[in-house]
Amino acid sequence: MIVDLLENASHYYGLHSQFARAFEFLRRDDLRQLPSGRHSIDGDRLFVIVDHGQGRGREDSILEFHRKYIDIQYVIDGCDQIGWLPIADCQRISQAYDSEKDLGFYFDRPKTWIDLRAGGFAIFYPQDAHAPLGGSGPISKAVLKIAV
Repeated sequence: MIVDLLENASHYYGLHSQFARAFEFLRRDDLRQLPSGRHSIDGDRLFVIVDHGQGRGREDSILEFHRKYIDIQYVIDGCDQIGWLPIADCQRISQAYDSEKDLGFYFDRPKTWIDLRAGGFAIFYPQDAHAPLGGSGPISKAVLKIAV
C-alpha cells in the first residue's frame, strides 16, 4: 500500500508502465463532472470507476481483494477512510474470489485505517486487502484499475 497526494504522483511513475497515464487522468479538469460508472482509458488494461455516493462507515466497510488489478483509489471530494490488512494476515474468506469480477471478500477486519482526503490517493496491490468507503458523508472517488 502507498498513500500520498496527487501532487507527488510522479514519484511513483516507475512502479508500473501505466501509472503515468493513470495519474494524468486524475488531473483532468472535468473529473468532478464525470458520471458514476466505468470509463475506459486503455481498454481492460486501464480503466476508472467513478463513484459519487455516501460512505458506509468503518463497521460496514468490508475487506476486498483483487488478483488481476492494482487499485489507485483517489478522493475527488470528501474524506474516505480506507482499512488495510495484508492478504498474508487474512484468515477468513467471506466470498470466494470471482475471476470474472476480479473480486473476493474477507470477514477479517482491518488493523490499519487511513484518512484519505480530497487530492489524496492510495495504491493497493494484489497483496493488499482493503476496505473502502469507511468514511461517512458524501464522497466522490475515482478508482483506477490497472492490470497487473
